[in-house]
Amino acid sequence: MSVARIGYSLGPLLSMQQVLAFAKMADRKQNVDSLWIPESWGRESFATLGAMSQLTGRVRLGTSIISIYARTPATVAMAATTLDMLSSNRTVIGLGASTSAIVENWHGMKFEHPVDRMKEYVQCLRLMSSGEKANYDGKYFKANNFKILQQPPRKHIPIFVAAINKRMLSLASELADGVLLYLRPMEELKKTVSDLKHSTTGRNFEIACSFICAVSNKDPEKARERAAKTLAFYVAVGKYYSRFLSENGFKDEVERITIEYHKNGADTAAKAVSVRMLEALAICGSSEDCAKALARFVSTGITLPIIQLNPVDDPESSFREVLSTF
Repeated sequence: MSVARIGYSLGPLLSMQQVLAFAKMADRKQNVDSLWIPESWGRESFATLGAMSQLTGRVRLGTSIISIYARTPATVAMAATTLDMLSSNRTVIGLGASTSAIVENWHGMKFEHPVDRMKEYVQCLRLMSSGEKANYDGKYFKANNFKILQQPPRKHIPIFVAAINKRMLSLASELADGVLLYLRPMEELKKTVSDLKHSTTGRNFEIACSFICAVSNKDPEKARERAAKTLAFYVAVGKYYSRFLSENGFKDEVERITIEYHKNGADTAAKAVSVRMLEALAICGSSEDCAKALARFVSTGITLPIIQLNPVDDPESSFREVLSTF
């Protein structure tokens, strides 16, 4: 199946060299809209995207996501406008609240009031990245006569907000250019997309959704196991995801996965991922399986599916298989 527009998320399962190699390959494929670099405690997003900007000439380059607790709006404004200069205006800023474990244990900040903080962050970042003199007096962020030294090539860099719960979804639809969704079961995704389209009627708003993906025609079962392992990891360590999935039909699986993960590790936890859960949340198996799964997810009304790459066996062969599948 070839979709009109597709994105790819290149995460920590890939080496730096593999990220750059995939970026070059994907840039040649006309339906690839964007490449996204996540950030947690490994690879830094903007440095990676800066390198990718020199090896690509067409695809948009997005952070998916950077934490609003890890950088000030001024730092992101400088990073994003620099990336825009390097890439000829291909930057997309994906923001998220991250998690209490990462924010408090690794950044030494209190994980408080994520929605209110996100609101101010987006407002402040908008002003700062425009190139105009920025003054902002909020509860969490303040700026006094901030102005980027070199005039940015464009006044408006798209900002997407990662959202799980209703308040953050509402904020995204109100202030952002798009939303980044993840791990939402099919029926729930349909409702969320419908609500977002209703609340953003009349303006250009992107509804992007990222999907765990593993493709192998040689060994479809191995691809499903790879996808289940990644899913188990997010369920076991992601408090918001585990709570959300428990509330949306997967309470038993979440409990079993979490227990197994902390007792015996990811491989054992992956076995607790039911077939029903895997089909509701991931794209995996043979190329035919994956094309059908993507078509089901696209039918919910999302405007940009993002494939989260999980290589099976040799990464370069996996890249080619994924690109040919979609």
